[in-house]
Amino acid sequence: MKKLILSMVLVGAATVAFGQKKVVRSAEKNFKNGDLTTALSEVNAAIQDPETGSDPETYLLKAQIQLKMFGTDSSNTAETLEYGQASLETFMETFQMAGGDKTDGVGEDVYAEDMTGVPDNLRPYSIMTLKNTSFDKAINQYEQDDFEMAYEFFNLAGEIDPTDTTIHYNAAYLANELGKYEDAKRHFNLLLDVPDYNKLNTYYFLIQILSTEDKNPEEAYEVVMAAREDYPGDKILAEYEIQLLLQLNKMDEAMAQIKEALANDPNNTSILLRSGYLKEQSGDIEGALNDYKKSVEVDPNFYEGNYYTGALLLEKSREILAELNSLSDDEWEKRSAQMGEEANQYYSDAIPYFEKSLELRPEDTDIMVILFQIHTRLKNEAEAEQYNKKLTELLGPNWQEN
Repeated sequence: MKKLILSMVLVGAATVAFGQKKVVRSAEKNFKNGDLTTALSEVNAAIQDPETGSDPETYLLKAQIQLKMFGTDSSNTAETLEYGQASLETFMETFQMAGGDKTDGVGEDVYAEDMTGVPDNLRPYSIMTLKNTSFDKAINQYEQDDFEMAYEFFNLAGEIDPTDTTIHYNAAYLANELGKYEDAKRHFNLLLDVPDYNKLNTYYFLIQILSTEDKNPEEAYEVVMAAREDYPGDKILAEYEIQLLLQLNKMDEAMAQIKEALANDPNNTSILLRSGYLKEQSGDIEGALNDYKKSVEVDPNFYEGNYYTGALLLEKSREILAELNSLSDDEWEKRSAQMGEEANQYYSDAIPYFEKSLELRPEDTDIMVILFQIHTRLKNEAEAEQYNKKLTELLGPNWQEN
């Protein structure tokens, strides 16, 4: 009797195992025929069985079914993305069950090279197929201006291949545009780990994010130093270094870098501007004015150079008037005419620089106000009235009270 019962148990177990294998075969058939919902239900049932559920082939089939559901969903919504993420998770689980070897058995199937452009039935439906499918969806959504989902699909493809520079650059660029700065940094930093990749633009983006969005000039400066080791002759990196040294209040180092940069590139307007700023901060007003003026000589349309030159000329005139007002009555009588004329000359010299600034930014009412005040000071009534009318149109009749 015991032998009979044991035989019945063994037969029953074999029948169950055979039944589950039959379910797997049915799932494979439905996968190929496109009945994916049924196929997924069947493979999930097979996973619950101790025998078929311990077979990495079963999990590979599930990942392939999820991948096909991902690929055939053309809506490319967040729900579509969930299919792709689920497929990736199952592929990785399959790979671990198979021993984590890309060169043997099921592990080799998981990472089989995808053959794009061939009929669907010839594609391996591997994790590399998932990568390429996600990349195609990213491009499709980008072309439809759906940048949020384009980023998500690039990001999914990037999880599969950390060395694909095209995917990670696109993901990083979109993340930066969308304000996902932590994601952008993650993808940019992956690019820095890829040998022989041209990392210059990656460095630019990282420095900008760290210094502007994160307000972390210390870390941005560290990235600049690493970038300059890779690209020692790059002029933009030299400008970033100077800018960050100024932010960090390292004036001596900044001036040393400015001198070196100007020796290599004497007509660099941005560096001339920073040189002028440093000199102005140190009290060398004439040196600062010369640098500002030179930047405009190099590029007459350099807005900052024009504005800074005009502003420093105004400052010189105001210093003269402040000194004049501090004199005793007797001294004031002796020197007021000469000092007033000198101050007016600086006001007059500032006009063309502010006029050029306004030409470059024609809606800037702050510059209009400055020009109105200068012409009023110089008693240029026609010119002052011209700016008064323009400001009244833009700011209202009571603009001077605001």
